[in-house]
Amino acid sequence: MKIAIVHYWLVGMRGGEKVIEALCRMYPDADVFTHVYVPDAVSDEIRRHKVTTSFVGRLPRAAKFYQRYLPLMPLALEQLDLRGYDLVISSESGPAKGIVPPPGAMHICYCHSPMRYIWNMFHEYRERAGPITRLMMPALAHYIRNWDSVTANRVDHFVANSETVATRLHRYYRRASTVIHPPVDVDAFEVLPNDLVEDYCLMVGELVGYKRPELAVEAFNRTGRRLVVIGGGEMLAELRRIAKPNVQVLGPQPFSALRHHYSRCRALIFPGEEDFGIVPVEAMASGRPVIAFRRGGATETVIDGMSGVFFDEQSVDALIAAEERARAITWQPREIAAYARNFSTAVFEKQMALHINQLLKPLAGTFSMAMPPAQPRPALVQSLA
Repeated sequence: MKIAIVHYWLVGMRGGEKVIEALCRMYPDADVFTHVYVPDAVSDEIRRHKVTTSFVGRLPRAAKFYQRYLPLMPLALEQLDLRGYDLVISSESGPAKGIVPPPGAMHICYCHSPMRYIWNMFHEYRERAGPITRLMMPALAHYIRNWDSVTANRVDHFVANSETVATRLHRYYRRASTVIHPPVDVDAFEVLPNDLVEDYCLMVGELVGYKRPELAVEAFNRTGRRLVVIGGGEMLAELRRIAKPNVQVLGPQPFSALRHHYSRCRALIFPGEEDFGIVPVEAMASGRPVIAFRRGGATETVIDGMSGVFFDEQSVDALIAAEERARAITWQPREIAAYARNFSTAVFEKQMALHINQLLKPLAGTFSMAMPPAQPRPALVQSLA
């Protein structure tokens, strides 16, 4: 059985690339296709595979400015030659699913989200864009949106990374999907007892507008309690400017520093809405509770009162009230960390193997199946009929 894995771009190791890494581990003989590839920016597991780029990867300074070539990516995808492959697994958040699958091949799309910049967050992205991009975006987005809708028909089966994304798949493509949460390396984190936890909260992630990091800074400015902020992005300078001395905006940090703060913070602050949200799971894997906005993927990973608390509106007052509630609860770090294991890399690989095996079973006579062993899915992993 010949397998192709298609990803939008391989220029770092974020959530989407962790999915590709797991798929590469599941299928060691698979070939990888992408628009842009920076070998030094990805894991050894991915580098062990043959990686083919589209013509976008050969354009000037594509490794840095790949997103500016978005209008060319539909054409680039359709020129990838996938003849001879029996199974195509695309990883969709940027353009990836729009390949032309060969006759007889099965195309399974693992969707992190339909492209945010043309669908659910179009107006937010346009608002933050420069004047020329803002002027061009409506026409370009219209073209890509139509292409994106049509190419949903090239997918045989969708897998969504959360119920939130499954809802978007139905809204934008009118397609059903199965929900399998993405892999989180829960074993990489340290769990400490409560008496070693320090009296500060933590916020982690890319500092961009839709994640609402300013809410956390403004809330802790008002209360005077300690907040540590880790991450880079377009709002880094602004947050440093408005932060009072009790709020430390550290910027990007190595994993060792992130791991240290995860295990020692009193709670993680998560004020934005995410498709899934790996950061809350990493905090829970460290035994720490999450104070999260009750929207998006956090509602599928955080259990109110057991592994965190929610607030219902994105306001400073609501966040302060939730933080006060969290302070009044005696959290159980080992219980929280044990719960986080439901989102481990091992669970993801088992769920994907089982699902793909089930989809391929009717085709078993057409090629030799050599799939990873499947395991029963845990009850916490939901599926859509």
